[in-house]
Amino acid sequence: MLDKTYRPSEVEHRIYDQWEKSGAFAAKGGAGSSPYAIVIPPPNVTGSLHMGHALNTTIQDVLIRFSRMRGQETLWQPGTDHAGIATQMVVERQLAADGKTRHDLGREPFVERVWEWKAESGGTILRQLRRLGASADWERERFTMDEGLSHAVRKVFVTLHKQGLIYRDKRLVNWDPKLHTAISDLEVEQREVTGKMWYFKYPLEGLEDKYVVVGTTRPETMLGDTAVAVHPEDERYQDLVGTNCVLPIVDRPMPIVADAYADPEKGTGAVKITPAHDFNDFEVGKRHGLEMINVLDRDARLNENAPERYRGLSTLEARDKIVAEMESLGLLDKVEDNLMMMPYGDRSGAVIEPWLTDQWFVDAKTLAQPAIAAVEEGRTRFVPSHWTNTYYEWMRNIQPWCISRQLWWGHQIPAWYGPDGTIFVEMSEEEAQAAAEAHYGRPVDLAREEDVLDTWFSSGLWPFSTLGWPEETPELARFYPTSVLVTAFDIIFFWVARMMMMGLHFMDEVPFREVYIHALVRDERGQKMSKSKGNIIDPLILMDKFGTDALRFTLAALAVQGRDIRLSESRVEGYRNFATKLWNAARYCQMNGCHPVAGFTPASCRLTVNRWIVGKLAETAESVSRAIQEYRFNEAASALYQFTWGTFCDWHLEFTKPILQGGDAEAQAETRAVTAWVLDQLLHLLHPFMPYITEELWAQLAEGRPYMLISGTWPEFDPGLVDPESAAEMDWVVRLVSQVRAIRAEMRVPPGARVPLLLKDAGDVSQARLATHRDLILGLARLESVELLDGEAPRGVVQDILDEATLFLPLAEVIDVAQEKARLEREIGRLDGDIAKFDKKLANQGFLSKAPPEVVEDQRERRDEAAQARAKLNAAVERLAAL
Repeated sequence: MLDKTYRPSEVEHRIYDQWEKSGAFAAKGGAGSSPYAIVIPPPNVTGSLHMGHALNTTIQDVLIRFSRMRGQETLWQPGTDHAGIATQMVVERQLAADGKTRHDLGREPFVERVWEWKAESGGTILRQLRRLGASADWERERFTMDEGLSHAVRKVFVTLHKQGLIYRDKRLVNWDPKLHTAISDLEVEQREVTGKMWYFKYPLEGLEDKYVVVGTTRPETMLGDTAVAVHPEDERYQDLVGTNCVLPIVDRPMPIVADAYADPEKGTGAVKITPAHDFNDFEVGKRHGLEMINVLDRDARLNENAPERYRGLSTLEARDKIVAEMESLGLLDKVEDNLMMMPYGDRSGAVIEPWLTDQWFVDAKTLAQPAIAAVEEGRTRFVPSHWTNTYYEWMRNIQPWCISRQLWWGHQIPAWYGPDGTIFVEMSEEEAQAAAEAHYGRPVDLAREEDVLDTWFSSGLWPFSTLGWPEETPELARFYPTSVLVTAFDIIFFWVARMMMMGLHFMDEVPFREVYIHALVRDERGQKMSKSKGNIIDPLILMDKFGTDALRFTLAALAVQGRDIRLSESRVEGYRNFATKLWNAARYCQMNGCHPVAGFTPASCRLTVNRWIVGKLAETAESVSRAIQEYRFNEAASALYQFTWGTFCDWHLEFTKPILQGGDAEAQAETRAVTAWVLDQLLHLLHPFMPYITEELWAQLAEGRPYMLISGTWPEFDPGLVDPESAAEMDWVVRLVSQVRAIRAEMRVPPGARVPLLLKDAGDVSQARLATHRDLILGLARLESVELLDGEAPRGVVQDILDEATLFLPLAEVIDVAQEKARLEREIGRLDGDIAKFDKKLANQGFLSKAPPEVVEDQRERRDEAAQARAKLNAAVERLAAL
């Protein structure tokens, strides 16, 4: 017998251990089975489970369990990313606690230290994914720096270099002056700050007391200015184009150029151009052949290209000194407050500098063309489809990809420098030595490139490197291209685009057929979770408190395509109650002898109520299957919830109580068999979403099950199991009882009060249904009687419509009409006040312009909820008026 209470903490670890030991996670399929593969977005080896991981993993596991149960040969490829900066910082912090730096150890001992940390602490995130129920093929776990993947990375780098698609160049990069490395855009955190806009007067060459006024938020970089740009159609400056102005402090003549980058509506319309310290200015500089003068060193201090008195100053120190000198020269026009975005390193917290430096780059524009064409041709499809435009926008404007990082932890670039700086890129040092000897005609000493590769370079190979490439493995032939990639929108460019480019270049095929982009998980008010806001919801705490299945089902139920998830603890608690409802229903079935019957066929049912529940189950199975395949997880979860809680628990089990308690043995046997069968099929349907409780119930509801539920067969039913007549009859009963209950609740009829129900103008079919199910209706709707009405309706009734019939409930003697009307009007007044406040705020342009979009959306949704509640109360007042 099932325990009275389901205790997730006593079940989950045991069940997961059984799954893993049984080999259920391994890719296997029957004869003729089709492959289905997903590669997990590899979490950082330093990571710990957050709500984004929980959503992403839940969605993938639903797809994997669903496909596995449908008989497909299903591979879910797991692994972790070496996370260059993040991992190096973890170990460097450990060294700092001992008063040491990585330089005290040296490169090789430091890298060994990182490997030791990875062995001891790097498995946390994967253990947490297991806790979430992830049924990945852990025997195939990969790491972006394991031997096989490292070989693949070197192979790709060497190949692209020999094809001219990887090269070394001097370009602007995001430079972290604290970590002393280039970083990707994803590692740059844009913060809104209130700064200053300084307007400086640059003297026009050869014209006394004539100036062009430019605005800048960064006076410290003006020493690297090499031009002033104005818009070619700006009439104010047309006479100045082609002339020179003079850069103050250094007295350097520089041209005034016409370029569409200058915005006539912004500031003075004239903009100073600093090609070595601004990404937009860099492009202007290239268009006009401007000199690129780098005035900062790797610490973001002014270097030898600045006047001597400025050298060694920090950017802020130089800013103050430059502003003071410009003011003393009479060249400071004005200063304004300026709201702007400032880039910070998400790891270091340092202000990120656009810095001109020698780095390794990939010719991303060339690689992007086949990746764009593949989506245009439909070979890869984005879901929701609007993300396709985002992909195109990024890919069609792609810049050279900086792939070098000034770190020690990562894939060291396979390049060696000869005595004269000649670069030799080969798979190994031995091959580089051979190439150098052939080049120089003699053996020479080579120096290894110290930089490592951007983490996104190795993860860009993930779909095929994890399957054994460059070896032609059976897994590669079977599972590439993969079926779907499940990921968040913020890495479409950083990861999805890289995988598309690399997969098409090296495999001549897209890496995945579909890309499902899920939304962000926000707090219940729609705000992004952050430590600073104190609104982070820890999935591990929710799993401890409510069980893993409750969290998984919550995330699936809220995963509406294209809409961010608003999560609260109360929602997870609600779905914990859903799990409890399922457990209690199963226990009720067990206690009432509803045990699986070997050879039972649902088509054999003769009772209307049993044909009805079988048909409802078949419809639900079809709806859930279709929704999962269309990535509409919320619709699948909703269908399961409505069937489980509503159709099965609230209706079928209640409808069949009189049968189980009656004296018709044949009817009892059929009802017990069909109830047990429906419950078994329901466990199958729920399993991808709630794997733990369903597996536990599957094992306990019958002895000697031939398989674990994880290896069960997905329910697919003959449409003929849906009996329209039975469905219409029982649905009529459900609607009648539901409408009576709704009126009782709306009018606040005491639960114990039994009231009569009158039906007017009921047709023959409705009358027959009423006669058949009268006792059920009386009990479930808490009615004193149900009668047909031929004449006029009595006074003091509340009425409703059911098909052709009118329902009358005499309530005047049951409730205090005046008191109830006063209560409703008070509540309507309160809602009117709330709606007015929302309308006022939403009409405030200041609020709309400053508030984050998610806050504005929250206000709109709360206003709509209040309006809907008011409409219901108004309808209730109208009902009362009839009394």
